[in-house]
This record gives sequence, C-alpha cells and structure tokens, in this order.
Amino acid sequence: MNLPLHPGWPGALEAGLIALLVGALAYALFHVIGARNRWTPGHAIGWACLVAVAIAAGTDVWHLFYMGVVKLESPVYARIVLSKIHDPDGLGFRVVMELIGAITGVALAWMFAHRDKA
Repeated sequence: MNLPLHPGWPGALEAGLIALLVGALAYALFHVIGARNRWTPGHAIGWACLVAVAIAAGTDVWHLFYMGVVKLESPVYARIVLSKIHDPDGLGFRVVMELIGAITGVALAWMFAHRDKA
C-alpha cells in the first residue's frame, strides 16, 4: 500500500482495515457494473476480489515476492532493497492482513447488498 503506517501489529491491523474498505468499494463498483451487464454474482465477487487484492496488497506482495526470488547476496544491495520497504520485519503479517481484509471487505459488501433477498 505504501502508506506511512505504524510498524508491527498496529500497522498490519491498519493495513487490513484499509484493505477491508478497498474490498467493499471494489464490490460496490463491480456490483453496479455486473447489474448493468447482467453478470452472475460470482463474476462481480471474483473481479472485486482480484481488484481489491491488487490495489490493497499489490505493493507489499511484490516486495515479498521480490525478496524471495532475487538473490540478496551483497549486504549493500540487501540494505538498498530493505530501505525501500516500510517495516520489513512485519511485511509478511501485513500481507496476510491485507489479503484477509480485502476478501472480507468484498464478502461483507456482498452480504450487505443481498441482505434483503434471503
């Protein structure tokens, strides 16, 4: 997300809450698009999940992937890569919270949109 969040658990929870809002807004957008184009609810949910995860967790997932794939053999190069990441110690937990938040936001928005149809 690349926002100045708190380090550690508080920052991961903040990132998760932001991702929850992104997921809810993504579902709202794709619900409107899907209603106009007569999509099934699964299409709107799927596209909303994909877009919400890409927006909310894209940067942190990329940093996690990059650090796992690229060989950081030089201490100088490793320092350069780590200096570009906000809170590198909590990166993994922040990614998990962003993924959970984005998907939960889509699910809650879907439940809210279809609460009176049951």
